[in-house]
Amino acid sequence: MTDPRSRLTEIGAVVRDRFESQKRVLSFDEYLSLVADQPWRYTRDAARYLRDCLDHYGTRDVPSGGRQVRRWKLFDLDFARSDGEDAGQKNGHDFLVGQERLQADFYRILGNFVREGQVNRLVLLHGPNGSAKSTFVSCLMRALEHYSQQDAGALYRFSWIFPRGKDGKTVGFGSRDESLAPGESYAHLPDERIDVKLTSELRENPLLLLPAVERVRLLRELYDDAKIESPLPRALTRGDLGYKNKQIFEALLTAYRGDLSKVLTHVRVERFYHSRRYRLGAVTIGPEMAVDAQERQISVDRSLGALPASLSALSLYETIGELVDASGGLLEYSDLLKRPLDAWRYLLLAIETGEVALKVSQLPLNSVLVATSNELHLKAFREHHEYRSFRGRLQPVRVPYLVDFRREQGIYDAQIIPQVRVHVAPHSTYVAALWAVLTRLRRPQGEHYERKALGTIAATLSPLEKAELYADGRIPERLSPEEAKELRVGVEAIRAETDTWPNYEGLTGASPREIRTLLLDAAQDPGFACLSPLAVLQHIARFCESGDFDFLKEKVEDGYHDHRGFVDRVRARWGDHLDEELRSSTGLVEETQYFDLFDRYVMHVSFWTKGERVENRVTGKFEDPDQPLMQTVEDMLDVAKDGRETFRHDLIGAVAGHAIDNPGVQIDYAKVFPRYLAKMREASYQKLKRELRTIAEDVLDVLSEDERVIARMGAAREAKARETLAALFERHGYAAASAKDAVGELLETRYAESEG
Repeated sequence: MTDPRSRLTEIGAVVRDRFESQKRVLSFDEYLSLVADQPWRYTRDAARYLRDCLDHYGTRDVPSGGRQVRRWKLFDLDFARSDGEDAGQKNGHDFLVGQERLQADFYRILGNFVREGQVNRLVLLHGPNGSAKSTFVSCLMRALEHYSQQDAGALYRFSWIFPRGKDGKTVGFGSRDESLAPGESYAHLPDERIDVKLTSELRENPLLLLPAVERVRLLRELYDDAKIESPLPRALTRGDLGYKNKQIFEALLTAYRGDLSKVLTHVRVERFYHSRRYRLGAVTIGPEMAVDAQERQISVDRSLGALPASLSALSLYETIGELVDASGGLLEYSDLLKRPLDAWRYLLLAIETGEVALKVSQLPLNSVLVATSNELHLKAFREHHEYRSFRGRLQPVRVPYLVDFRREQGIYDAQIIPQVRVHVAPHSTYVAALWAVLTRLRRPQGEHYERKALGTIAATLSPLEKAELYADGRIPERLSPEEAKELRVGVEAIRAETDTWPNYEGLTGASPREIRTLLLDAAQDPGFACLSPLAVLQHIARFCESGDFDFLKEKVEDGYHDHRGFVDRVRARWGDHLDEELRSSTGLVEETQYFDLFDRYVMHVSFWTKGERVENRVTGKFEDPDQPLMQTVEDMLDVAKDGRETFRHDLIGAVAGHAIDNPGVQIDYAKVFPRYLAKMREASYQKLKRELRTIAEDVLDVLSEDERVIARMGAAREAKARETLAALFERHGYAAASAKDAVGELLETRYAESEG
């Protein structure tokens, strides 16, 4: 049985050890030793600290549309789980899905702040509603909290400590008590011996207690010794103490007749931690009218007798407000442009000077400032006559909707699946994500491309082809090898086409918020036993009929913006996936058979074009290239008999061209020759279609659990049906209800013509 007292003792020991290991309380001398050991760590301003926070969690390369892009691990929030949080909390409401370009843009902006030595821009994240702007900022704030608890993210502020002397007077303000030995400090005194403690609400760097000239000289020496090439942050080269701390410092310096060492004995350096809950270094200001910073006189809130006489004679003010709370960290202005301009006009001068003017003093500004806005408010702001005044202090960053349906699907898999209590059929979130992305795409303007050949190809892309190009790097099978190569090389140009457009790709279309609602509604549809793609598509179709959103009223343009038509296209593509899954589950045709056959074909054609013989791997003898094999494949590819020699030479030329362009890279026939493999697959499929229909019907009969029907099909057919069903369950994640929907869909839309 657990003994609560002993456990409490153990916990107390852990807390004490952690307190000491984290160096929670230091004297100024002890803190200066830390600075000397690691000058960069303890001289960072808010921008450097936030960039180091991003670096601390590292990066990884993730696939996106057939390429690798850099992603900052911070936005995965893996540290939250490793830090003891419930893994279930790491859901789509927390971590950021996709938006790698946004991450890179923000990191670049932080780098500019570091090089310039100050935060001289307000970062304005703008995009449509629901495009993850707030999620992005939330991830940063959560990371700041966690990072500040690590040794690499240690943060320190200082307080003034005034102990009671033996003569009854407060030390430093008239007491003649000289009980401290040289080099000692009041920092570690127990609270019962402290008469007054005045904290620094601005959480200023303790190094600001050193005179400016000597401080800069010392820090430059430390930077040189550590071989740090970055400039010193402006906050330490030109910064100064806040008004209250400056008054206290000057009063002490006067009392000690200029003896700085005695002044610093009153300094307690304390570690602090960023916290969203307690609004320390991670603060969000809403669009409602609020005072971002103000001052109040501390003497009116406390007994004058509790303050030293020298301080009682001063008018001491402390600053309060969101700007103060966010000092040293991140300040978010949520929906900034909903606020009247006069409510944040002060930021123009504040960002330029690094200070905010208050009634009594200047408030030092040491925060990374991030604002969010939707495009509607930004458009109105740009038309305002004062926009030019603000433009120079804003760093706009676009945050569009995702146009990669794989990433979009990741949002719903993270947010919806954990909330749905019924079985979720395979492809349910896929069809929702694909439809959502199709609504966001723009028709390529081929005439604007530098490479005319690429522009011509891009202009022919259908919305579905463009979506699959973005998500998987999939090249349309209809393109020739030369066109496929041109498109593969030019994917990035297509992605970047709308970057300069006001109506950029991802600006309009279905919001993830609307799709989440549709998915949750579909999961509760009484007409379905599970969350089924059929239910999702039905709810999307009804959503389109409502016409409640502006994007649903867009004019159809060469197949783009055909939001109602997209439902049918998504259903057809879903059917393609079902077809492949059923075929592979039956075991009649393995996908690798097409690749193996085509690989053998290319090998024999290669030897044929060179006039060489092929080694038989079984007998070891050299034989002529296999003409029946080559003719069989060419029949499947519908190659005319009088054009087969030309076809073979062109094929080997394409293979050789790939080898030249990609030295040392194994050729991927699915990417280089997608049309050919598709034709081979279709040729085999047509031969097996009747058999597939029979198996599909038998699967439905088995699912019906009608013993009389099952008995009539015979043992062999029943075994094949159950084997197929088991493969659908184990290999593809189906359950009885979802398998019934999927197989029924195939029988209705794909296999019906095979009857008779």
